[in-house]
Amino acid sequence: MSSLILKRPRYRSLRFCQTTCSNTHLLSPLASISETQIKSPYSSNSYNSLLFIPNQKILVSGFSSGLLESIKDPTWSHFSGPKHGQFSDADEKDKVLASGFVVLKRNVSGFASVLPPRGDKGLVYLRCSCSYSTQAAAELSTSDGLTVDGIVASNWTIFDESEGDWKSHAAAIAQSIQVIKRRMQWKKLTVRLELLAVQLDKPDLWDDPVNAGRISREHGSLVSKIKEVKAFEQQLLEHIDMIKLAREEGDAEMESESLKALLEMRRNSKEKELEALLSGEQDSCSCYIEVQAGAGGTESMDWAKMVIEMYKSWAQRRGYKVSLVDEMPGDIAGIKRATIKLEGEYAFGYAKAEVGVHRLVRISPFDSGKRRHTSFAAVAVIPILGDGSTRVQINESDLRIERFRSGGPGGQHANTTESAVRIVHIPTGITATSQNERSQHMNKASALEVLQSRLDQLEMTRQAQMNAQHTQSLTEISWGNQIRTYVLHPYRMVKDLRTNYEVSDPDSVLDGEIDGFILNYFSACLDKEDDYP
Repeated sequence: MSSLILKRPRYRSLRFCQTTCSNTHLLSPLASISETQIKSPYSSNSYNSLLFIPNQKILVSGFSSGLLESIKDPTWSHFSGPKHGQFSDADEKDKVLASGFVVLKRNVSGFASVLPPRGDKGLVYLRCSCSYSTQAAAELSTSDGLTVDGIVASNWTIFDESEGDWKSHAAAIAQSIQVIKRRMQWKKLTVRLELLAVQLDKPDLWDDPVNAGRISREHGSLVSKIKEVKAFEQQLLEHIDMIKLAREEGDAEMESESLKALLEMRRNSKEKELEALLSGEQDSCSCYIEVQAGAGGTESMDWAKMVIEMYKSWAQRRGYKVSLVDEMPGDIAGIKRATIKLEGEYAFGYAKAEVGVHRLVRISPFDSGKRRHTSFAAVAVIPILGDGSTRVQINESDLRIERFRSGGPGGQHANTTESAVRIVHIPTGITATSQNERSQHMNKASALEVLQSRLDQLEMTRQAQMNAQHTQSLTEISWGNQIRTYVLHPYRMVKDLRTNYEVSDPDSVLDGEIDGFILNYFSACLDKEDDYP
């Protein structure tokens, strides 16, 4: 037997009951599934029990036609059902409704809303928190049938946040939900989920544990993404219901609270739009960012140093843990190359937008003639895969390990002992170097981790035929390959050549404020695909 526990809230005018249940198959009148499934959901040996809210009688109705539920005295007791399916006759239904309850149609949560008799203020509102057994759920709507698509089609005017009414906020949120679904490639996502569900049901699935684990993880990830969007959509529709109800009852406090909630949702929707851009398999991974100086000598080495510092500042702004893995100082100033490690959720997803050649135009501080110079630095981003089952296996016999003294600053220990390590993967020629740890052992471990990530990326590129910008090898660092130009003289501007997005304050960009460039890049890429609804 599965039980639904109704938790009485502490609201004055609104009685909101949160339900929990572990068995979604026993919740057909309550969960978001088809009407056909609802008509015969119960097996002979199972039924639900509900606890009443004191002084309230509740009628649960899956659809407007209604399902018969036994109604008992208003005490903390339970009733079981439905034992008789739908109402057996009109008289029986009339008897129930004659008690003074008004049964509304099935609401956005899959429950029926029930209004108590006139004079007993408050709406008993049941919300289902059960997991979907399938994602092919019915379209969510308000109690009067309004959907997110319907809100967008209504063309409600969208005002600024400070001036908007509830319709303005709702329209802005609904548009964001559509953008989120399109960017997530909603159709492909749901189709993929159904295919994975079929594979999970196969009896021989775990004959191959590695493949089974991969399928299970992917299924769980997709379920989580879909549930998050559905919950956000449901929250919008519930607040619309609450505002309409508050206006009918003249409850200014309830209306004000729901309006504030819509405003907060509107503000959060922009962040969710950005998160929806990061739906790739490796987007949630941590990553390495590599910067290499290009044509331009000392000026380019100084520029490469500025670029790596820009990414350090950006990563710290986003709350990532940043550590220096490898750095080769320039002969006079700057760096020839450097690698930093970013640890945090979606580090690779965001940073991959920065792959390419970055060009600087300025009056060189290293030119006594104060002439204008153009410099280049190349950026590569490599994901760090956390799942061992998807990583390339490295044979120790395929490695050549070289030890040498660290260069640049670091004190006597760094310059007099062979603590730095370079590892070469002989079959591919890929190398990884680490010299910033104090011991040879730690540098070897760090270099191996970098090498592993490079080989993983190379394999992913080969298998998926990814775009060349995501490969480990850097393109020619010169005029024709830049993605962004930073001009400090004769005018001041940073412009992304892929999207034409530009900022007139280069100092803020070099201080790590690059989220605008990242967002516009992904928007330009994904807006080419119209996969919604």
